[in-house]
Amino acid sequence: MRLLVIIPAFNEAENLVPVVENLKSTCPAYDFVVVNDGSSDGTPALCRRHGYPLLDLPVNLGLADAVGTGMKYAYKHGYDAAVQFDADGQHLPQYLPPMLKKIAAGYDIVLGSRFVEKKKPMSLRMVGSRLISWSIRLTTGQSLTDPTSGLRMYSRRIVREFATQINHAPEPDTISYLIRKGAKAAEVQVEMAERTAGESYLGSINSVKYMLRMGVSIVLVQWFRGGSLPEDDNNAQTGREG
Repeated sequence: MRLLVIIPAFNEAENLVPVVENLKSTCPAYDFVVVNDGSSDGTPALCRRHGYPLLDLPVNLGLADAVGTGMKYAYKHGYDAAVQFDADGQHLPQYLPPMLKKIAAGYDIVLGSRFVEKKKPMSLRMVGSRLISWSIRLTTGQSLTDPTSGLRMYSRRIVREFATQINHAPEPDTISYLIRKGAKAAEVQVEMAERTAGESYLGSINSVKYMLRMGVSIVLVQWFRGGSLPEDDNNAQTGREG
């Protein structure tokens, strides 16, 4: 299966080279693209200097649009799957092959979870994570142990959904919505590394607000979203055209 690793980057110049080089050495068969989200730290020049495939957004649009840009690229070039892979070094490439095996087995969404085999620690942020897990289980019947994990892999039909539809941010409420519309989701046990530099898309100050917003969106707002998922296109002809 052809996998595209989408690396959204906002002021991650200090982390980006070791992240990409580790990805290239660990998973040389996988293509990748860096989506520069209007960084002010020289990220585009860094990518060009190292010859990294680059989608360069002229202004900061936020994580949703950065990932969405990568999804459009994956769809246009006919990839079988795409994965969101953070540029801060927290996501580890050795977990991509087992996640891709789940996609090959018929799953549409595969989350890299820290808590499939390990107990979730008690903290304010983890309380919020439990709230989101409960909300997803309440509305879909699906149990996800780490719904806020940013390491998310998507099948071809979900890539097409992100690339062609609006309001599909790479967030837990969209995952819940897609499951409710028929997407098959699974989790793979992973470990996360610690960020060493750069700026997080989600600061600690806003994390509680984020958790509450996701919970409300999953329980209430998602019911007002219409539409249905397309059937899987085994040949991905539309995606390979152009």
